[in-house]
Order: sequence, then structure tokens, then C-alpha cells
Amino acid sequence: MSEVRIAAEARTEFGKGAARKIRRADKVPAVLYGHGIDPKHLTLPGHEVLLALRTANVLIHLKGEGVDELALPKGVQRDPIKGFIEHLDLLLVKRGEKVTVEIPVTTVGDVDSEGILDQQLMSIGVEAEATHIPTGIEVDVEGFAVGRVVTAADLVVPQGSSLAADPETVVLQVIAKPTEAAEEDEATEAETVATEAPEGESAE
Repeated sequence: MSEVRIAAEARTEFGKGAARKIRRADKVPAVLYGHGIDPKHLTLPGHEVLLALRTANVLIHLKGEGVDELALPKGVQRDPIKGFIEHLDLLLVKRGEKVTVEIPVTTVGDVDSEGILDQQLMSIGVEAEATHIPTGIEVDVEGFAVGRVVTAADLVVPQGSSLAADPETVVLQVIAKPTEAAEEDEATEAETVATEAPEGESAE
């Protein structure tokens, strides 16, 4: 995993007013914590942070006056409407240190034509060296038949990493496609419920 270097400035003003002032300048208020240090309050360039966070578990090298540390994003607060980053929590890490993170699980291929892929987990917890966090785990589901189940123990974890989740956790499975009769029964049941709903009320 490559490192992303981001310039960091010490932050001395706090509160909502100070945070709004920082955001108006296209910057992001952040806090660095971990390893028993007192939290460091920082200001980071907004655009660079936005680009960095496009990569899951990105390793950030914070560099600035009084700051020269490696960190992982642990909490991102975004504006619910505009989507810009309001605040960032960063966990201090050291080279060689093991950390537990969630990495994405993706699939390739198509399951048997009689089935539908039901992926229950989109990510899985692994333990890895902080500077070598894998980007994800890929599962080849080509030709999987109805009833096939993949648990966490079945995943091929990247070299240098170990599974941090319960091995028996179901990650994905192949279920049977609904038959036409089943679909018709569901439609009939929905119509019946709607018809029997009390006047002035709608069926949920």
C-alpha cells in the first residue's frame, strides 16, 4: 500500500465557529490520536483529504510543523446534503504495527442460471501490518450452484494478513430464483392485504 503525504497544520482554535472558518477556507479539521499520546488537533487541505479517502484504509503520512506521523482514517463526518468532509478522526500507527481493519469483499463471475447471488457481507475484518493493508478480497463465483455458501473461513486472505472475523460468518450464498408461481402468490397476497385494509388506511 502506498502512502499519501498530506500537509498538516496545528489547530489552536476550537468550537463550531472555528470549524466553520476552517471549512470556508476549503480545509478540514482533524484529530490525531492513539498510542497513548494527547490528541493532536490538526487542519488538513480539504481537496487532498477528499482524494485520499477514495482509497479504503488509505495510509496517510501527516507532515508539518511538529507533526511527522503515519495515520489511518477511523472516523469521517460528512455533510449529509453537500457531501463535503466536516471532520476527520485519524488513528496514529507505526511501521511494523498490526492493525485490524475492514477490507472490501468483491465478486467476479456469474453464478448458475438457476440461482441468485446473495452477498451478505460487503467487507470483512482482517489483521494486517499498518503499512501493508490489502485493498480487498476477491471471490470467484463462476458457476456456483444453488445452495453454495461461502463463509469467512473460505476466503483467501492476502499474504501477510489474517482473518479477524468469525470463521463461520456467512459472506455470500447462492439462493434459488423465485418461480413464477411464487411470484404470483406474492402478488395475490399483496392484493388481498390491500383489499382488506381498513377504510382510510393503506396496507404497509
